[in-house]
Amino acid sequence: MPRYALRLEYDGTGFVGWQIQGTGLSLQAVLEAAAAKLAGGQHVASIVAGRTDAGVHAEAQVAQIDLPTAYAPDRLRDALNFHMKPHRLVVLQAAPAPAGWNARFSATGRAYRFRILDRRPRPALLEGRVWHVERRLDEAAMAAAAASLLGRHDFTSFRASSCQANSPLRTLDRLTVARHGDIIEIAAEARSFLHHQVRNIAGTLKLVGDGSWPVERVAAALAARDRRAAGPTAPPDGLALTGVRYDPDPFIRTCP
Repeated sequence: MPRYALRLEYDGTGFVGWQIQGTGLSLQAVLEAAAAKLAGGQHVASIVAGRTDAGVHAEAQVAQIDLPTAYAPDRLRDALNFHMKPHRLVVLQAAPAPAGWNARFSATGRAYRFRILDRRPRPALLEGRVWHVERRLDEAAMAAAAASLLGRHDFTSFRASSCQANSPLRTLDRLTVARHGDIIEIAAEARSFLHHQVRNIAGTLKLVGDGSWPVERVAAALAARDRRAAGPTAPPDGLALTGVRYDPDPFIRTCP
């Protein structure tokens, strides 16, 4: 059966996360129900690059589906989007997948962004899309602390207790902190992440930003290899998956 790569955008608010759960509506269920409409009612399983949690958003998630019938990419995109209405999940791009390609295991990198709104008034336009902190944070101190987490480390201190990864070792290729008006953006890139790793890092850096922690304590928390040594898990609202890298990239069309 033809395999297709799908680049997805979604607002995770109101969903139980990507993966189908015992109760509640998942993003996976919405996509697979739409795909079944194109497969004569047969169940169509999907695989995704990263299983985002409840309330987490995506600007460029990647999934795969196998269909019994071949579709032109644009027609597949539009058909899936039609059947996924009115849910806030859309296919931005569809493409035939290369032989042996897998949305999860073929990924060579993933990128996330976490946004903090640090002002007194609550958000109106960005409700559900940022972590609202009512006091001004020191982004320079947060950036200095973030630098100590770059590279390959044992990230046990920033790993959820429920994380099922075989190893806590991960390599952070990028971890930056930048201010844009009243919004602080934390950008993280790695081949793969541990469960809640970005949110736990964000929660820890916030403690540096509000003066509760000195910059040096973040490096100490990392060295402790103990979840209790790091800061709290930041809420999911501010987190978005912003990209997944592949080589070759199925979404880049090449001339024959």
